Amino acid sequence: MHRRNVLRAAVVGTGSVAFGFTMTRPSFAAYPVQTGPSPYGSLQSADANGVLLPQGFTSRIVARSSQTVPGTSYTWHGAPDGGACYADGTGWIYTSNAELSAPAGGAGALRFDASGNVIDAYRTLTGTRRNCAGGATPWQTWLSCEEIDLGYTYETDPFGVNAAVRRDAMGRFKKEAAACDPDRKVVYQTEDVSDGAFYRFKPTTWGDLSSGTLEVLTESGGALTWRTVPDPDGSPTATRNQVANTKRFNGGEGCYYAEGVCFFTTKGDNRVWAYDAVNNTIVIAYDDNLTPNPPLSGVDNITGATASGDLFVAEDGGNQEICIITPDDIVAPFLRLSGHGSSEITGPAFNPAGNRLYFSSQRGTTGSSSGGMTFEVTGPFRS
Repeated sequence: MHRRNVLRAAVVGTGSVAFGFTMTRPSFAAYPVQTGPSPYGSLQSADANGVLLPQGFTSRIVARSSQTVPGTSYTWHGAPDGGACYADGTGWIYTSNAELSAPAGGAGALRFDASGNVIDAYRTLTGTRRNCAGGATPWQTWLSCEEIDLGYTYETDPFGVNAAVRRDAMGRFKKEAAACDPDRKVVYQTEDVSDGAFYRFKPTTWGDLSSGTLEVLTESGGALTWRTVPDPDGSPTATRNQVANTKRFNGGEGCYYAEGVCFFTTKGDNRVWAYDAVNNTIVIAYDDNLTPNPPLSGVDNITGATASGDLFVAEDGGNQEICIITPDDIVAPFLRLSGHGSSEITGPAFNPAGNRLYFSSQRGTTGSSSGGMTFEVTGPFRS
């Protein structure tokens, strides 16, 4: 993904916040990204799976909660949430969290061959609680985060070989998502509370999360500073309340890093943020209150298409869409689910080739965690 840069400043509430972002090209955008036509065109009628897609795209359901994954003996977990894909020889793996109470929480995985056939499915983490968005690491592990007070991060093996390990040094708080920044050798983390913080974890050794320093983003006089959290265990004082001038975010959700920028979402105010790690600045990339006829609401999980620079943001609420945010500062629907009004879209992730998009409807058409559905969308994604 190309770098996106701050374009102008405006005042929101009592603080000065930079608005607007774009690729490495001149731009005169005066506001955050604006509603416009999708590069993929308008959505067509719902297909047999209840998915509205642009012309040329097709969907299939690859797994259903509480049912055996076809071609395997594994029962797919309930409430599928955050996910990511990993190259696996000639095929790939899609890992998915289970946002359920213990002992049903944790994570599972689907293994695909080179033709996209599911050839295996298995559990990679058990006995944990409300595993939500999570994040992938450059060393091919999956960080499964507990969305509970004093929640832990678990490092899991999507290939199903090594046992999961709890990473206490990464702190304990109501965790949502994680995104690795290999350039600064840190892991960003979001917190899903109304006065949440934005964190980064600096491992003592990059690639080893067993020890390191937890830091929180602070703001004073308009300047951003990362400061050490004195007690990452978060008890008796929550991590977000230990450091003066901690910058607050209303319900941190998904998190995605690419080329010096960490994008993350806040559901409480329907915003997409862009933290520029190179220049240590932060901008609002999308705000539904500042976007006429906003197509995106209930912002939640987020991922990106590396080749095109497009962001894909899933909705928890709204009209159950995944929306695209393009390098040309346009936001538009990419797909919509019909009949899933009591669910939320979770776990968007591209396969390594970038021509298949995976995601889940956490509660499917039933509104129950046992009715979750995991989808694959195939088509002419932009390069």
